[in-house]
Amino acid sequence: MRILLVSDLHYTLPQLDWVVRSAPSFDLVVLAGDQLDIGSTVSLDAQSVVILRYLALLQAAGRVAIGSGNHDLTGPDAQGEQAALWLAEARAAGVPTDGDSLTCGDTLVTICPWWDGPLGRADVAAQLAADAGRRPKRWIWVYHWPPLGSPTCWTGRRDYGDADLNGWIAEHQPDLVLTGHVHESPFKPDGSWADRIGATWVFNAGRQIGPVPCHIDIDLAEGTASWRSLMGNESLSLAAARAPGRSLF
Repeated sequence: MRILLVSDLHYTLPQLDWVVRSAPSFDLVVLAGDQLDIGSTVSLDAQSVVILRYLALLQAAGRVAIGSGNHDLTGPDAQGEQAALWLAEARAAGVPTDGDSLTCGDTLVTICPWWDGPLGRADVAAQLAADAGRRPKRWIWVYHWPPLGSPTCWTGRRDYGDADLNGWIAEHQPDLVLTGHVHESPFKPDGSWADRIGATWVFNAGRQIGPVPCHIDIDLAEGTASWRSLMGNESLSLAAARAPGRSLF
């Protein structure tokens, strides 16, 4: 199984075009949050219509999973907390998204929403506990924010991570957590696109300008992961006990 991980595209349409062109080479494309951009002059409603069209193109090319980030929130849910309401249309079209899971062979992928309050946090905890009970050989999470204290959340000045995710990783020990949110981490000394926390690999592709997004190619059959960006390429073995030293600094 080969996975393409991208995140934080922020309504950059040339990068979405690249993802669509690349999708047929992968078994699963993961969009790990912040598809929309709250700073754009285009309204969020209009952006979501365009992104839903891209999801249809990706779905036609293969399998796709999409999780929300903080830029994707468009209004209160039934519990009164902010949510990516527009992703309900993606789910209706058959695209796995916030709160869903999908099984690809011997791999379970759990897609966590960007939660905005205690009720949403409790929902994520319950989602992970439920999927833990049916965990197959391999378990992957899509979760927009990297864990606190990991080089995947290093901005160059401070750790900017999610402490709740640390606790859930310690409790459940998934195989992979696919994140984003902190754009700078792979490009900073002491930051990284990859981290190993116990038995769990955490990945964050970061964000760059231009028509090609930073992306991570994860090949589960080969047991490798590769990060590709304007800075070059780096690769690691998923069998390694820790992330390798950086070669770009």
